[in-house]
Formats: sequence, C-alpha cells, structure tokens
Amino acid sequence: MKDSEAKILIIEDDSALRQAIVDKLKREGFQVVDAQNGKIGLEKAINEKPDLILLDIIMPVMHGMDVLEELRQDDWGKQAKIILMTNLAEDNKMAKAMDLGVKDYLIKGDWKLNDVIDKVREVLNR
Repeated sequence: MKDSEAKILIIEDDSALRQAIVDKLKREGFQVVDAQNGKIGLEKAINEKPDLILLDIIMPVMHGMDVLEELRQDDWGKQAKIILMTNLAEDNKMAKAMDLGVKDYLIKGDWKLNDVIDKVREVLNR
C-alpha cells in the first residue's frame, strides 16, 4: 500500500500534539482523520474504517482502553490496526491492549515525530 492510499485516524485529546502528528502525516503523504476524544474517535473509526489508528489511552469523555474494547466488538474493528500512544508504561494495561490485538505502542516522552512515521509505516506493512 502506498502512503497516499493509507488512511490514518489519530485519536488524541492534546490538540497541539494531535495537530503536529496530523501535519507530519499529511506532509508524508497519508490521508488523515482526527478526533479530540475517544467517543468521537470511536464513531470516526467505525464510519471511516481507517487503515491504522493512533490511539491515546488517557482521554476525557471516553478512555482509550474503552475505545479499544468497543472497537473489538465491531466486525470491522476486530481487525483494525492500532498503535497506542501513552504517557504510561503500565504493564497491566499494555498486556491487556496486546491481548486485544494492538500492534504496537509508543510512550509519548520517548519519541519524535519521525519515530511516529516510521512506526506507522512498519505496522501498515506487516
């Protein structure tokens, strides 16, 4: 799949971070959809059926783990490729996320925007 054909959904409540990721992905040639909270993100995921979802865990309105669990109840969502973005390195939550088929995760303090792009390409090409 060419980058320009891949649709990425970013579900992130930090507007500055979300916009930085949106802008970088668009510059790299991806189609981008974004949501500022989990409830909107879940609706967009089911309606837009993106090729990959970047999902924050700690968010208002609907927690990222709840979004993940709801997505896995949907026929399309069972197979959705998801990368979690978190400030937390909570082993129990990460283990649960991996059990729910999360492809990878990024600890927010540990990466730069280019690392996000590399991870997106890696997961899309698996």
